[in-house]
Amino acid sequence: MKINDTQRIGAAQQYQRQQSISHTAKPAKRKDEVTISTEAKQLLDANTRTQDSSKAERIQELKQAVSTGTYHVDANKIAEKLLPIFSRDLKK
Repeated sequence: MKINDTQRIGAAQQYQRQQSISHTAKPAKRKDEVTISTEAKQLLDANTRTQDSSKAERIQELKQAVSTGTYHVDANKIAEKLLPIFSRDLKK
């Protein structure tokens, strides 16, 4: 079978036509959207305000305990939290 230059050009043109058709036929992608209702926003704001005030009170209590020297760290609680981390690292 003999292939000459004119047949190669025709094949390239066919490939280019297929590529242009496939690029133009793609539908536009849509982005997802989320909307939050005003009621949900109000609930979130109310929840945040109550948490902020309770956190602020707790932080103030801790600052006062540290400054007066009455803050006590429970070593057993720290060890309970660290033990799973260290045992997991030893298994690796």
